[in-house]
Amino acid sequence: MAFPELHTPMRTIMTPGPVEVDPRVLRAMSTPILGQFDPAFTTIMNEVMEMLRLVFQTKNKWAFPIDGTSRSGNEAILCSIIEPGDKVLVPIFGRFGHLLVEICERYGAEVHTIECSWGEVFDQQVVIKEIKKVSPKITAIVHGETSTGCMQPLKEIGVACRELDVLLVVDAVASIGGTDVKVDEWCIDGLIGGTQKCLSVPSGMAPITYNERIEKIIQSRKKVERGIATEEDRQKVLSHRPIISNYFDLSMLQDYWGPRRLNHHTEATSMIYALREGLRLVLEEGLEKRFARHKIHESALVAGVKAMGLTLFGDQENKLPCVTCIGIPEGIDGEAVRGMLLNEFSIEIASSFGPLHGKIWRIGTMGFSCRKENILFVLASLEAVLLRQGFEVNRGEALQAALDVYVGKTEKVGVGRGSI
Repeated sequence: MAFPELHTPMRTIMTPGPVEVDPRVLRAMSTPILGQFDPAFTTIMNEVMEMLRLVFQTKNKWAFPIDGTSRSGNEAILCSIIEPGDKVLVPIFGRFGHLLVEICERYGAEVHTIECSWGEVFDQQVVIKEIKKVSPKITAIVHGETSTGCMQPLKEIGVACRELDVLLVVDAVASIGGTDVKVDEWCIDGLIGGTQKCLSVPSGMAPITYNERIEKIIQSRKKVERGIATEEDRQKVLSHRPIISNYFDLSMLQDYWGPRRLNHHTEATSMIYALREGLRLVLEEGLEKRFARHKIHESALVAGVKAMGLTLFGDQENKLPCVTCIGIPEGIDGEAVRGMLLNEFSIEIASSFGPLHGKIWRIGTMGFSCRKENILFVLASLEAVLLRQGFEVNRGEALQAALDVYVGKTEKVGVGRGSI
């Protein structure tokens, strides 16, 4: 049986991930393969680590990617520090808080949760009060919750965790590279990022970083695989039970990414090229300028959505800048709108999960997808589709409101045409 050559349709991807990949990243992925211990490749690995420290705004020794989608980073950090019976507090304000609970439970943690309504975030003092009540070993929390478009403030929580000797682990998959995430200043012990969102790299890696507080736990659980262990490795006596997962064992991954270069897995070479280029582009643009770009396009999208006659969902004071949630008007079939956007305009936007499924649309403005032409295109197309679906749109107002935002703003923050 013969199969035709692969041809994928061109899409304008405006979901909260994956997003459009920067063409320069795609070019980097076509770079010739190197062996994983070739000095030319280990130099690239070292560069990736240094770039990650800059993007994560940290001086941590350890900053490297886990091979796997974003949740692999969550699992790698959590499974490496959780021992059965450890108390973990998870504040839940959307789908991915529940994911953190799932992972912690599977590794034997005694999980305590607090919840607030989807579309809201926690007052930091509420979380701190619960930390003092539970006395957990770990507090695990999402920073940018894509299911609700909300962003949890963390600085006070981080300071309290440090004072109370509680480890703070943060899922920043949706926020890293699109808004400020200050690992050291916010006293974050372990942080997980994602490639397929604001970094504009294909899905397949989860950049992480962690500090010496976490490294101390990892070293106490370190066990080198028998097939590659030295006699010295075999003689070491563990003070704690080994990390349950082999693949996600950070103690072995440290030896892989560190000077020892002890074999752990065959590196995803082309993905490392992609991540290096994605990080290089973030740093070339500059963090502050990049965050400002995301805010400009968020403002234009929000202005257009409101002018069209639609309603935003969620706590706007704590909105995730790169995800905008829109209430689906009564009587409108949300999936029919999404289908028509895809079939007629080749634009993809997202629905949501759980209690919000069928109630909101989510539009992502992330990384390379976060461009002026994309914002204007999605607003014009959404207006056209809603008219077809029988919704009384304020005709023509959306684009004018977005253009009003753009006039003068790009010059004010110094964002050039190539970046918007």
